[in-house]
Amino acid sequence: MRRIELGYQLLVIDDEPQMRDLIRVILEDAGYSVVEASDGLQALSMVKQHTIDLCIVDVMMPYMDGFTFAEEMKRTSSTPLIFLSARGEEWDKVQGLKLGGDDYIVKPFLPGELIARIEAVLRRTYRHNPDPLVLQVGPLTINEDSYTAQLNGKPLNLTLKEFGLLLLLVKHKGRAYSREQLLELVWGDDHQSSERTIDTHIKTLRLKLGDAGKMIETVWGIGYKLEDSE
Repeated sequence: MRRIELGYQLLVIDDEPQMRDLIRVILEDAGYSVVEASDGLQALSMVKQHTIDLCIVDVMMPYMDGFTFAEEMKRTSSTPLIFLSARGEEWDKVQGLKLGGDDYIVKPFLPGELIARIEAVLRRTYRHNPDPLVLQVGPLTINEDSYTAQLNGKPLNLTLKEFGLLLLLVKHKGRAYSREQLLELVWGDDHQSSERTIDTHIKTLRLKLGDAGKMIETVWGIGYKLEDSE
């Protein structure tokens, strides 16, 4: 697979090593580059040393909490920021947004929710970037910005869910996803669909892809993955 874009680099700020590790794995699995900081003071130094496209910052931290970090960072930087906190009270959310936060996510969270929120903030912030987010694998070309897909240069007429499945499988070529994971990541955690829904959509997607549909392989006992035909 060839990804035609300059990857985003995200800064994860949290005083709990296990939480940082979890977020880093989720982000790297989604194709992002990640740097880490354990508190606001260290994060301010990281912002100066690295080109950071978005900060994910915990609210409650020693030495310098997330709100104070946001105040300090926003004095000299327009880098977007997402607060991540176990505190879900309305006051905390309002305070975070007033301090320049672009979003506020309450722990615990689903990996799919975190990635969706990040992508939304990045699209809003960098929507004037002339370089579209394009993925290419075999005869397939997918534009994440316009939610369009082409097969051998010809447009594919996909439903939103079919596009979501194809995008996920292409972005993580070679990785096997269970039907449950696909439902969670594409349909969302509030879906009421059964796992057979995935089989139906995969079948339809393969038909629309023609010969290229063979790239979507069934992993018996697990679910599906995509492999380059070349």
